Amino acid sequence: MLFPKKVKHRKWQTARKHPDKRGNATRGTRIVNGSHGLKATSGARITSNQIESARKVLTREVGKFGKYYIRIFPDRPITRKAAEVGMGKGKGDPQGFCFETEPGRILFEVGNVTESVAKEALRKAGTKLPITTKIVSTNDIY
Repeated sequence: MLFPKKVKHRKWQTARKHPDKRGNATRGTRIVNGSHGLKATSGARITSNQIESARKVLTREVGKFGKYYIRIFPDRPITRKAAEVGMGKGKGDPQGFCFETEPGRILFEVGNVTESVAKEALRKAGTKLPITTKIVSTNDIY
């Protein structure tokens, strides 16, 4: 699982707007390393467990010679209160890390494989994520 080595603050304040209503991404919107990419078409928080699950699928699908690139890193801490605990009494304990994605962000890239293998690998990886995604290639117009 991905998580930062060290964080300045254990608990972050909640963002004022939901990731889906924040607008489109301005960074990380173009394919840099591979030939095909998985692009987010909606916004949400993607946990490190979900990223790891998608990574395992990509590893299995692209095989020995294919390359894949993870373009997101979960650095935002998530807190959660225990089950059946009342309101108040402070913020919950840290449970893990997530990445807040916005529409238009490239999440994963695949290279050194055929187009059909790349599309199938990215399709399967996209099913592991809590957002809607689209497969794009370097030939597409952004």
